[in-house]
Amino acid sequence: MPSSRRKNLLIAVLALCWFVALGGLYAWYQSRYIRPFGETTVLFDAAALRLPAELAGPGNIRVVHLWDPPCPCNVGNQQHLSELIARFAEQGVSFHVWQKPGSRGRLPESLAALQPLRELPGAEQMPASPAVAIWDRAGNLAYLGPYSEGAVCTSDNSFIEPILDALIAGRPVLATGTLAVGCYCPWATE
Repeated sequence: MPSSRRKNLLIAVLALCWFVALGGLYAWYQSRYIRPFGETTVLFDAAALRLPAELAGPGNIRVVHLWDPPCPCNVGNQQHLSELIARFAEQGVSFHVWQKPGSRGRLPESLAALQPLRELPGAEQMPASPAVAIWDRAGNLAYLGPYSEGAVCTSDNSFIEPILDALIAGRPVLATGTLAVGCYCPWATE
């Protein structure tokens, strides 16, 4: 076999290996993070979730952002969360953060106003993140679930603004079992 033909065959085999590797990487990424929204459903159940002792009882409306740093779904809600802080922090709403135990990462500077919690009883039973928990002024859990439904999170499709508006106005809210479809990462360790 002439050397130019051997060289062309080697290039073709390497190119084929490269495309197979890229295809495998894409398939892994898609199965791990890009789930078809028509089929990916998460049930957020608040049966065991409680405020830590230092925040329990009457006080401000409390919003707790639950997140897992390596989850690519965080990107969509972080801008929205900073908009929520800017809009509601002056209206008697305090913002806190609970990071998935064992995970490492930092929030962007735009979310520096979030107060980290040392504990969040029941959070280990969360099904997925990103998620949000909201307690009313009496210390009762009013909402547990996603920021919105779908691939992206904005104030246009958010569940959070109407809930906070209702709580600030003194209207009761009870939405602690939420079934939603969107971009989520499993909360349980894999």
